[in-house]
Amino acid sequence: MTEKTLQIHYLEYGSLAELESEDRELCEAAVKALEGSYAPYSNFNVGAAVRLGNGLIIKGANQENAASPSGLCAERTAMFAANSTYPGVPMRSIAIVGSQNGSICPDITSPCGACRQVMAEYQHIAKADMSVLLCSSGRILKFSRVDDVLPFIFDNLDR
Repeated sequence: MTEKTLQIHYLEYGSLAELESEDRELCEAAVKALEGSYAPYSNFNVGAAVRLGNGLIIKGANQENAASPSGLCAERTAMFAANSTYPGVPMRSIAIVGSQNGSICPDITSPCGACRQVMAEYQHIAKADMSVLLCSSGRILKFSRVDDVLPFIFDNLDR
């Protein structure tokens, strides 16, 4: 047996004001996306915004359904909308924010495993890193690539 260590690199910011303008704009778009959230069962709203290689920002919000698990996460809503509207345009970054009872959460809202794997798929398609911004009222974490939020990405299929 060999014991190994996995290192994950990210930047931590204390406020939106500390971010570069493009990242701040993307986080603000994710907050704006919260308006489209439909979460009457969990009362946990999530907004996401994806920046495409052409500079456009596509927003998405979580969509719940009484026939759980028929809803969809904000991240996949945004990514699927981006790819279906602009096929072939790579996704360069995604910002995610959570809200409860009308207030941005003080802690980060981390994407679920399914969303992380979809991010990995689009990063693979683009053949370039996609950065991930996890935004909250207390701090913002920036990962330069999906691999840092999903180590051991499932990518064994021939494509």
